[in-house]
Amino acid sequence: MEGKLFESELKVMELLWRDGEATAKDLAAELGRTVGWSKTTAYTVIKKCVDKGAASREESGFRCRPLVSREEVRTAETDQLIDRLYGGSADRLVASLLDGKRLSAAEIARLKELVEQWEE
Repeated sequence: MEGKLFESELKVMELLWRDGEATAKDLAAELGRTVGWSKTTAYTVIKKCVDKGAASREESGFRCRPLVSREEVRTAETDQLIDRLYGGSADRLVASLLDGKRLSAAEIARLKELVEQWEE
């Protein structure tokens, strides 16, 4: 995949990840109902996803499919965030979350479990 997916493109991808595939027409209709986009806007954003290599579109029926997984996008976005805001240091991101007390006790416990798993 080339480049970052913007919020509008993620809306298209969420539908593709949820359904596995859909026609551009069905995507446009769903985005019209849920987001209020015009058909033209929806088709433009679908084309951007295709151009970036995040989705494919077959000419026959304009059927669209995701080419990247949700997890691949999350990982790429997280890596970019860590690089951009934390100088490539994941521990600074975690420290920032902990310092800001944005995590619940259950979330902190889960992080401890993950760290223990990674140490093994």
